[in-house]
Amino acid sequence: MNDARTLTERLKARALELGFQKVGVARAGSADPEGRLRAWLAKGGHAGMGYMAEGVAEREDATVLLPGAKSVVALMISYAPEAPEPVLAEARVARYARSDDYHGFLKRRVRKLRKFLIQLVPDAKVHPALDTSPVLERAWAARAGIAWIGKSTMAISRDLGTYTFLAALVTTAELEADPPHDDYCGSCTRCLTACPTQAFVAPRVLDARRCITYWTVEHVGGVPAGSPDPHGWLAGCDICQEVCPWNKFAQPTREPRLKPHPELTTPDLSMFADEASEERRRQVLDGTALQRTGSASLRRNALRILEERSRPPRS
Repeated sequence: MNDARTLTERLKARALELGFQKVGVARAGSADPEGRLRAWLAKGGHAGMGYMAEGVAEREDATVLLPGAKSVVALMISYAPEAPEPVLAEARVARYARSDDYHGFLKRRVRKLRKFLIQLVPDAKVHPALDTSPVLERAWAARAGIAWIGKSTMAISRDLGTYTFLAALVTTAELEADPPHDDYCGSCTRCLTACPTQAFVAPRVLDARRCITYWTVEHVGGVPAGSPDPHGWLAGCDICQEVCPWNKFAQPTREPRLKPHPELTTPDLSMFADEASEERRRQVLDGTALQRTGSASLRRNALRILEERSRPPRS
């Protein structure tokens, strides 16, 4: 099939059939012509996430990741919950981590879309990418017209908000590109001012060394003195998303596998903190994105929340 427009229309239709809610196409090339990733890494904004400093050239440029690449297909699916946030939860878990691990079923769908594209263009090379691949998914989502990058660094969709998962296909197939997305943040700074640890050192620049999500999910081992308090977050943090006005329009997820688990929606803090509850913690984490974080780190986080609450209030 040589007609780029028809090929693109068929590919987009198939993506929607597979359950993706947004799909767009960008020309392959640099996703970061301003060099923001390298500047961020040079300042240590990635904290202990050494993997972020690996494969920088591939992250920056899709044609380095896949020589001969002509197009990048950006994909988006919502994980926004249906129910309102529990008011009296002892501790909180970020919404992305409350359900079954998204990596497995998203990877299967991306591979199905890859197979479909190869059926249409047998000689095409297609590289599938999730957040485990060296691809700047948010930058490609913006360039493909399905979102813009907010001041919180999150990809924002006008009708899905920020509670979304992203994926991509990098391909040598010639597809019809969409115009990049406009920025609709305007003068709003709610995400920047709401962060209790001042993790945003500038609009669209996050210092992971100040970020609750980094310390509760990514960091392994003991937490050094002087690190940010968890502010009641057992795993991850959604504060910058909770204050984003665009989430008023977020559509609840349609995916049964993204329905939140009760044990992670209103977590039992004493169970997570109790050394004797190791087996129960493993059961709760089994099959979720937090299985990667692990029982030991979640217990550490629970103990930090309890320690935080034991301190006298600041005058």
